[in-house]
Amino acid sequence: MALTITNVKVLVTCPDRNYVLVKIETSDPGVYGWGDATLNGRELAVAAALEQHIAPLLIGRDPDRIEDLWQMIYRGTYWRGGPVLMTALAGVDLALWDIKGKRAGMPVYSLLGGRTRDGALAYTHCSGRDFAEVEDSVRAAMARGFKAIRVQVLVPGMSGTYGVSNQPAERYSSFDMEALPLVERFEPSPYLRVIPKLVEHLRVALGDEIELLHDVHERLTPIQAARLAKELEAYHLFFLEDPIRPENKESFRLIRQHTTIPIAMGELFHTRWDGLPLITEQLIDFIRCDLGHIGGISEARKIAAIAESFYVQTAWHGPGDIAPMTHAANVHVDLSIANFGIQEMVFFPEVAQEVMPGAPTFADGYLNVTDAPGLGTDVNEALAATYPYKRAYLPVVRRVDGSVGDW
Repeated sequence: MALTITNVKVLVTCPDRNYVLVKIETSDPGVYGWGDATLNGRELAVAAALEQHIAPLLIGRDPDRIEDLWQMIYRGTYWRGGPVLMTALAGVDLALWDIKGKRAGMPVYSLLGGRTRDGALAYTHCSGRDFAEVEDSVRAAMARGFKAIRVQVLVPGMSGTYGVSNQPAERYSSFDMEALPLVERFEPSPYLRVIPKLVEHLRVALGDEIELLHDVHERLTPIQAARLAKELEAYHLFFLEDPIRPENKESFRLIRQHTTIPIAMGELFHTRWDGLPLITEQLIDFIRCDLGHIGGISEARKIAAIAESFYVQTAWHGPGDIAPMTHAANVHVDLSIANFGIQEMVFFPEVAQEVMPGAPTFADGYLNVTDAPGLGTDVNEALAATYPYKRAYLPVVRRVDGSVGDW
């Protein structure tokens, strides 16, 4: 008797932050898969899309037909794409690949063609309120084994620079329209003066062996980004991340004309078409899509294949606001493609690991996954149910004059 999908369960849990988890159950009670459909700040929108619209489409279908189901869900809405629907699709896609690996008795990377490397080079995040704090943080990460590190510093006079804030660290509170979302103040001019000095300080203090990265987080205009990239060239960054907003692809030509510094972009993309001109025109060097927001492993493989022909490497998004299933999926793809570049990572707190065991492991600068069938992740459903959803928002960035930044 053919295997069929019998149930799609959506679980929203908040052990350390909100996660949207998708469980696909099959007619064989021992065969199921878990996926991640977390969209930070809009979790319930994704959960509703899954429960009310997508789940009913999957019942009774063959879980082996991943590509066919992917296309049906993607095209079936007619109004395609967008972060909510593509994140929901990613949750389904990851769960289906998890099932396929379990049925085959193989890790997902093996189904994708097998290993091309022994481990995936990883980078972590280091930040501080001043240069000395950043340096101390980088030295601690180097002692832990990291060979590549993203560096951010608080700009004097600003309430927040991406990656570091001088505001309270509380992420969740009771819902209060007057208090939420958190507001950060940012101005490009002081930022542009500080960042080159930070990287210069770190290069003098730490030497050239450690790879340094910096994330602008789309907070500059194209000409400002070109200026920053040009001033940073002497310090040989591994890459400069998200220098400008993603909407106008032609703006990247202006940056490319002024600098040879490697550029990484893509965490706000939702499909391969968002990044296609940047890849085919070689306007970026690293594609940074989030597997949890582009439809999962199925779309990531296609993006990587396109990028390989244009000397663009992957650097999949790996922040703390996606679940271990997506981090595991990142590494399964990393291990199986030829044009892997680097992998962003985080260490999950103990409570999150208890709810969602199986995150990739880190050793001596590299990430890896086990040879367990599927993605190698699971969920303690009973424990997850004890951590209910808590409303939370991402910060809003405003300029000193009170206007919302146009980045």
